[in-house]
Amino acid sequence: MSSEPVIEIRNLTKDYRDFWGRRKTRAVNSLSLTINKGEVFGLLGPNGSGKTTTMKLLLGLLFPTEGDISIFGEPALEVKKNSRIGYLPEESYFYRFLTARETLDFYGKLFGMSKKERKERSEQLLDQVKLNPRFWNRQLKEYSKGMTRRIGLAQALINDPELVLLDEPTSGLDPIGRQEMKEIIQGLREQGKTVVICGHLLPDIEEICDRIAILYSGELKVLGRFDELLVSQGETQLLTSSLSEEAMADVRAALAKHGAEVREVTHPTNSLDDLFVNTVKESQARPGRRFVPSGQSQSSGETGDSPATASSNDE
Repeated sequence: MSSEPVIEIRNLTKDYRDFWGRRKTRAVNSLSLTINKGEVFGLLGPNGSGKTTTMKLLLGLLFPTEGDISIFGEPALEVKKNSRIGYLPEESYFYRFLTARETLDFYGKLFGMSKKERKERSEQLLDQVKLNPRFWNRQLKEYSKGMTRRIGLAQALINDPELVLLDEPTSGLDPIGRQEMKEIIQGLREQGKTVVICGHLLPDIEEICDRIAILYSGELKVLGRFDELLVSQGETQLLTSSLSEEAMADVRAALAKHGAEVREVTHPTNSLDDLFVNTVKESQARPGRRFVPSGQSQSSGETGDSPATASSNDE
């Protein structure tokens, strides 16, 4: 990650006004932050905190009330800078009678790409976002929300942008789709692209972002790296291999000698997402295996091992 700034925001304020010009609400209040080249940056906050308004201000779709925004060293209201940006809105609105190929071809034309470039880029992106090839030539009106989300990401990348703005990129995706979306974003980082993500799914943000900012009522409340923000300085956590009761007693005695106490003894666990993804991948690798609850009969040829038992048998 470079220290070269791609986005610089200084004292940004945005007011929405009523018909008479009176201030109705302040969506963003004196926001200042810098996002560097090659960084995956998370913009977090509850509904109404100003995240989407900030995105629209970055794109030049809204005019700031006060303050300045610089992108690639140019003012945000400079339209030509948008040719270097890809944007996935929270809700994508496409021509539903077009196919996936036709949709990407349409957006490629807007960027002045040749017919050959559009064809090659469209196929590359449809493969990259892992849309099943049998849907490439189907109209978008037949697509699920998750499939439409994949087309939205492909559309955001059609111009090979240097800066990618993603508003709720994992919305509408199942756990497998969310994992694939995170892998795509990590791939963009490896290509040196700058990515800004608005989102509510905190585990996803935590896994892929380098830094985060938390907004509340339009104001910046938290800014920093995860390794700085999430560490609890008031406690120390030890992770060891399995200990006997006798060993645990020795550990407790040693800690007590230094004025500390063992507050909790637990075993590490995986997340539900990990369990779901691993189960699906194992099922794809070993079709026909299934879990049969204890006490129930199973058909000939079916394996009734639980996942834990199956794993130990394979070792």
